[in-house]
Parts: sequence; C-alpha cells; structure tokens
Amino acid sequence: MSVPISSVGTAGAAPEHLGGRWAWLRRAPVVRQVRQSVGLQRGMLLAGIGLTTAFVLLAALAPLLAPYGPSQRSDAAGSFGTQQPPSAEHWFGTTVGGYDVLSRVIWGAQTAVLVVVVAVAASLVIGVLLGLVSGYFGGWLDRVLVLVADAIYAFPSLLLAILLAIVISGGQSSMWGGILAAALSITVVFIPQYFRVVRSEVVRVKSEAFVDAARVLGTPHRRIMTRHVLRNSVRTLPLIVTLNASEAILTLAGLGFLGFGIEPTAAAEWGYDLQRAVADVTSGIWWTAMFPGLAIVIAAMGMTLMGESLNDLADPRLRSRTASAEVAGDVAETSVQADTTKEDER
Repeated sequence: MSVPISSVGTAGAAPEHLGGRWAWLRRAPVVRQVRQSVGLQRGMLLAGIGLTTAFVLLAALAPLLAPYGPSQRSDAAGSFGTQQPPSAEHWFGTTVGGYDVLSRVIWGAQTAVLVVVVAVAASLVIGVLLGLVSGYFGGWLDRVLVLVADAIYAFPSLLLAILLAIVISGGQSSMWGGILAAALSITVVFIPQYFRVVRSEVVRVKSEAFVDAARVLGTPHRRIMTRHVLRNSVRTLPLIVTLNASEAILTLAGLGFLGFGIEPTAAAEWGYDLQRAVADVTSGIWWTAMFPGLAIVIAAMGMTLMGESLNDLADPRLRSRTASAEVAGDVAETSVQADTTKEDER
C-alpha cells in the first residue's frame, strides 16, 4: 500500500514547526545558560535561580504573606509579648522589642530587594556611562576618572558605605530615607567596578575595523558610542550584576548590624534585627537571631550561586566540554540504533 507523499511531508513538518515556534524560549538568557551547563554546574545554577526566585517572590508578596506589619507589636488579643518562643500564634516567636519575627523576616526581604534594585540600577547606569565616555574619548578626562575610580575601589567598601550612609541620611532613618541612604552608599562602592569593566571593553572595541569604518563614513560620535561600541562592551555586565546583588545584601546587613540601617518603626531590616538579637543568644533565646541570620545567608547564597555559575559558563572551555558531551551522546544513540537494525535483519 502506497502512502501519499503529501501526508508524509505534513507529518514530518509538524515537529519542525513546533520547534520553530518555541525556539525563542531555548534562546532566552536563563534557559540558554541552563542548557549549556552540565553536572554539578547545572545543579548550582538551578539552586541559585530557585533561591533567588523565592527571595524575590517573598518580597513581592510580603503584604499577603506577612501575618502582621513590620512595626506591629499588638493585635486585637493584646500585646505580643517580648522574646516569646515559637508558637501557633507566632511561628518564629517574638523579638526583644515585641515584634513578630516571621513578619520582620518577610518584610525585611522587601526592604532588601528595594535596596538592591536601587543600588545596582544606579551604579550600573552611572558606571556604564562614565566608562563609555572615559574609554572612548580618553585624554585627561580618562586619567582623572581612572584615578578617582581606583581610589574609591581601594577604599574599604563597608567603611565607605558607613561614612556615606551617615552623610546622606543625616541621622534620619525613615523607610524611604533609610532605603535611599543605604542604596546610594552602596552605589558609590559599586560604580568603580562597572566603570573599570566597561572602560576596558570600550578601549578594545573602539580600535576595531567596524568602528574605524563608521568614523570614515562620518557617523556622529554619539551614534558610534551607542550603536557600535556600547552594544559590544556590556556582555559581561549581567554576571557582575548578580554578584553585586549578593554583596549589596551583605553590605545592607552590615550597615544595619552596626546601627546605621533603618529603624524598626520605619521598616524591617535583617541586619538591625540580628544586632538586637545578639544579647538573646547568651540567654538561650535562639529564635530572634537564627531566622534573620538564615534569611541573610540564603538570599546572599542564592545570588552568589547564580552569579558564580553564570561566570563559569562564560568560560569557553566549559562550552566546549558541553558540546563534546552532546556529540558523544548523539554518537552513542546512533551506534545503539545501528546494532538494533542488524539484529532485526538477522
């Protein structure tokens, strides 16, 4: 019985059509890195993505998940009480100030996300612009910016953040004032990193032949900088962003632990809660310090795992190893199918 050629062509075209429709998903940034990773590297990347996603969702859904407000110390039944152990009413117990630990941990995630977003976004924009201008034009401006960036980069980051937090906040620790003060103080610490990376890439890219061709054609400097130089100089920035996000969480926690964070009546902050719980540990009250500490460790670890995995995947040697594994798998499947055919013929 003969099979129509048209039906065979239609049946064979269906998988190709389906693959073409969803090809964009396979090329998505995170999905592409997961497909490139192998073995332990894939496990670390997936763990980092999972922890970071949970951290962001916890911050976004804080008004729905938190049983109480960040500064709430009583409800209709009365006061929560101080240093109460975990119970059905307060799953993580209460602090020395009478706050619900679970609510403080959840609202603290929202504070951390806001600080990280503001700090990383501001430092990214300022650092990229300064690096682009410095690397492209050079001259005395380049020398001055490099000198200032090296001086800031050599200064202890936490000490610089403390100094800037005092200057920016002016002793005030309201919610948005404290968040902006912490974010801007962290921004100054991060700017030299983006500046140095972008500047070095711009210096390399501006000597390429396509940039010289654009200059010969009379293309304005602004167009060359944005369409030719900048687009080829920011490929490694996503890796730095993930690593800086974890560093921003630790810096924010350090500021709060040293007393330069946000007051508990304004917003929840993990570092401040951890500092207030230090005296409780010696008295056997473990819950006031354990849960804020775990939140800091888990959030920083998730972003660090994701950043380090992405950084390793940028190594060409890992990509070649992954490609070799895929080719070996294809050869193995082909050889097995050939053996089966021989057995069928027999």
